[in-house]
Amino acid sequence: MTRRQWMALLSALGMGSAAKHAAAAPAVPAQRSDRLELPAAEWRRRLSPAQYAVLRDEGTERPFSSPLNDEKRAGTYVCAGCKLPLFAHTAKFDSGTGWPSFHSPLPGALGTRTDFKMILPRTEYHCARCGGHQGHVFDDGPRPTGRRYCNNGVALRFEVAAA
Repeated sequence: MTRRQWMALLSALGMGSAAKHAAAAPAVPAQRSDRLELPAAEWRRRLSPAQYAVLRDEGTERPFSSPLNDEKRAGTYVCAGCKLPLFAHTAKFDSGTGWPSFHSPLPGALGTRTDFKMILPRTEYHCARCGGHQGHVFDDGPRPTGRRYCNNGVALRFEVAAA
């Protein structure tokens, strides 16, 4: 179903204005001084087609398709679009969902907004620097936060910790 069809359905259900408002809400906190904004053509040049689909078009990769699911080394998970550090390896856990999952982000790394694409509202999160879509956060994670940041692996790069 296309975005236009979803919006028509939401409008018919009386949820169109809420969905339209949520889709227009800024995903990146305005206070970032290092914000990175590029035209679509430059993003297409910098990113693979799969990265572009997720980071810029808010797509979702297939579950169990990312090699980062099995990554266990010490290091940092950074945004594939701008290399902003998003998650420490110590926050990663195996959620069994097929996507890299984390219980907490690094401070100031993410911006959030409400997403109505699946009709019911979800919390979508983005890189706070470039606005690249990373995934969704759910309240079914482990301690200490009880949250599960379900991330698209293609939206991340892993940087091994220096020895």
